Amino acid sequence: MSSASKLLAFLLFASATAAAQAPADAYKPVPGQPGKDVVWIPTPQDTVEKMLDMARVTPKDFVVDLGSGDGRNVIAAARRGARALGVEYNPDLVALSKRAAAAAGVADKATFVHGDMFEADISQASVLMLFLLPDHMERLAPKFLQLKPGARVVSNTFGIGGWEPDATTRGEPCLSWCVAMLYVVPARAAGTWRLDDGATLALEQNYQKLSGTLDAYGITLPIENGRLDGEVIRFTVNRVHYEGRVGGNAMRGSAAGVTTRAWSATRTDD
Repeated sequence: MSSASKLLAFLLFASATAAAQAPADAYKPVPGQPGKDVVWIPTPQDTVEKMLDMARVTPKDFVVDLGSGDGRNVIAAARRGARALGVEYNPDLVALSKRAAAAAGVADKATFVHGDMFEADISQASVLMLFLLPDHMERLAPKFLQLKPGARVVSNTFGIGGWEPDATTRGEPCLSWCVAMLYVVPARAAGTWRLDDGATLALEQNYQKLSGTLDAYGITLPIENGRLDGEVIRFTVNRVHYEGRVGGNAMRGSAAGVTTRAWSATRTDD
């Protein structure tokens, strides 16, 4: 092949390579563009940071964003040292996110995959960062409740129906997409428990709120101010304040009334 032919072949190859790369490199999502389940609207960066602050994200966390868009939640979490995963259905956004993570120097901690958020395995997440519509949150809520007690779900603007946020913060000035809500996954405490003194504790649970009764010596007393904060359980019976931790089918802690004593209980309905 002559020198001229080699030069022409090289120029044609370079031109074809540039043409193939240009569309991907030039891809820029437009706020409001349609997606599989939602339109894409990015969370403002200051709201992203507030969400991370609320969830108290540290390098020990594994953060998951369902519908991760341009990857900003995942990248911001990775900048704080956390391992983070974004699940996004739009392959162009996945590619864009990977390039952004590399440019930010966090590609080793920020992973992005092409997939359906409703099918994603989130079982190992300690934090979920989300910006989804209410019906999507309701559909995903059963999976949230299967996370390890103490896992945090932090959401931009839209809450989880029936589940009261453990904390809410609002950016100021707030024009749009600037209210963040934190939910702490509670332990499973509903059921019947036998206390170490022979009393029976019957608990009903609505997310982190508890109600029920304590039956001791033939007297049934109502549970007041019952609440779970992850594995931590608190409730009051007849002015005695119980606090402890739930671990599977057992719980133990201290009860403070006229005196303070230790208490424990074992689940009897499993």
